[in-house]
Amino acid sequence: MSEKIRGVLSPVVTPFRQNGRVDLQRFIRHCHWLQTHHVGLAFLGTNSEANSLSPGERIEMIDALLESGISPGVMMPGTGACDLPTAVRLSRKAAQAGCAGVLTLPPFYYKGVSDEGLFRFFAELIEQVGDQRLRIYLYHIPPATHVGISLDLIDKLLTRYPGSIAGIKDSSGDWNNMQSMLVQFKDRNFDVFPGSEVFLLKGLRHGAIGCISATANVNPAAIYRVYEQWQTLEADQLQNDLDRTRGIFQRFAMIPALKAAVAHWANDAEWRRVRPPLVELTQEQEAELISSLKETGFSMPGLV
Repeated sequence: MSEKIRGVLSPVVTPFRQNGRVDLQRFIRHCHWLQTHHVGLAFLGTNSEANSLSPGERIEMIDALLESGISPGVMMPGTGACDLPTAVRLSRKAAQAGCAGVLTLPPFYYKGVSDEGLFRFFAELIEQVGDQRLRIYLYHIPPATHVGISLDLIDKLLTRYPGSIAGIKDSSGDWNNMQSMLVQFKDRNFDVFPGSEVFLLKGLRHGAIGCISATANVNPAAIYRVYEQWQTLEADQLQNDLDRTRGIFQRFAMIPALKAAVAHWANDAEWRRVRPPLVELTQEQEAELISSLKETGFSMPGLV
């Protein structure tokens, strides 16, 4: 494997056709647009509606990106599942394709599970994939899963599988947790990606290596600019600008809001669709979102 992935990654939103199937052509175009802004592809995660997609659909999306000419070295597909066979199948696919890593949720259906149980799940995943190319980025998002990934669990996994456990996406929204990981694992080749650009500048100043953020779908250039210029005098103002844009999106359900923005700036209403149980923004909500964004000078140049 080449150098580990770093920088800004987007959990790419998934477009759907009128018949409910994944729209691979729109998906590919959006990924290529993100790449023009130096943003990696952490697709098949939360904002991709991955838990509403079948394993077959997820594999089809990996293949479609590879066939479109995008390097697997910029890909971190989500491979988490509550059942081990699906997680193994998806992770093996990504490793064999040469993807930079896989973003893996803990099995989240059963609550109150022990660290030992989670350790056994990840250990079985690594052993059954059986591929030295596998790099797992743990996905810590307790607001959604209600199953967290503790520092003790990370330590145990790193001790047993130092070559396979590559890092974490921390979407807890808890800076203290992120900082604890940055301090405790700073010398163990364990990379920390904050799960929102709100923590990008602070994270970089404390040893994070980028971020994986929903709004990188729509604001990639500005987020990458902070990553690129975090040591400059302008960094704090650039971060403030990111926070303002993020704040607008957070007034709404995030996934429908992202799709509404893409639909507007691409002039393509097909992008509004989400897969049940999610629903689109109302016309009033979308109008408020777009108006608020335009007031800040927000745009998505080059989007088609």
